[in-house]
Amino acid sequence: MERSLVLVKPDGVQRGLIGEVIARFERRGLRLVGAKFMQVSLDLAKQHYAEHEGKPFYDGLIAYITSAPVMAMVWEGPNAVAAIRQTVGSTKPVESAPGTIRHDFGLEVGRNLIHASDKPETGVREVELWFKNDELVDWTRDVDRWVFEK
Repeated sequence: MERSLVLVKPDGVQRGLIGEVIARFERRGLRLVGAKFMQVSLDLAKQHYAEHEGKPFYDGLIAYITSAPVMAMVWEGPNAVAAIRQTVGSTKPVESAPGTIRHDFGLEVGRNLIHASDKPETGVREVELWFKNDELVDWTRDVDRWVFEK
């Protein structure tokens, strides 16, 4: 079972889209295993965006993700990372497919509403960075047998 970190970023929180994001992932069949509403610390922001350090947009990323609260979540399911990325849409909202979160609610890259892990191994790293083990719940939904083959 793959896991992915999903962040409803400050623009999504400020626009009241947390429920919409959760609803889309639930309808997709993914299972929520962790969630917390939080203000991102400077240290966490720097660790999360470490791969972008030195790039021209790095300081803006840090300033933005720490500017207002985020909703941090862990979602799981078979092929969760790919399913979530497909549901979220392209990094550039105007290039996102109709029906994706970024297409339906975004216009610009700097306000693209949501972060989702880009690869399964990134999901593992990001989940460990944002959540302690005791903040994650291993559980089974009654409907899982109708969504997951195994």
